[in-house]
Amino acid sequence: MNVLFLCTGNSCRSILAEAIFNHLAPAGWKAVSAGSKPTGQVHPRSLALLSRAGISIEGCHSKSWENLPVTPDVVITVCSKAAGEVCPAYLNPALRAHWGVEDPALSTGTDSEIDAAFFAAYHALRCRIEAFFALPLAELKNDPVRLKTELDRIGALFCED
Repeated sequence: MNVLFLCTGNSCRSILAEAIFNHLAPAGWKAVSAGSKPTGQVHPRSLALLSRAGISIEGCHSKSWENLPVTPDVVITVCSKAAGEVCPAYLNPALRAHWGVEDPALSTGTDSEIDAAFFAAYHALRCRIEAFFALPLAELKNDPVRLKTELDRIGALFCED
């Protein structure tokens, strides 16, 4: 199953989600990320955080939803802007869910406050992805109604530090 993490800029949250998902994914599950209006670069703090967490950053790059290597089975938006956008027609058959996360790229303050915002986004995404992988995935692959229900439930999780 192919999962697309979608955001507007594809520089922080969706990149974090893609890397975390692929780091934890069991066989048969793969994530990509993309943006509706990609910035063209990954935020350096996202890459640094993933590296510190021991997650590979190989292949992490900002890309458009128009140039995906695969057609996703599931699309998970991680920002409200992307959740409200009209997706390209080829994404229409995909199951969709929203896992909103605050954009750490918009955070201000000291370096440690900005780092804390990036960690909060990382933690929220990792918590939700771990909850996803705790599901009976073999069963859910063949039950789109139940999978959608579980994705929506996970999207509503409040993951504290």
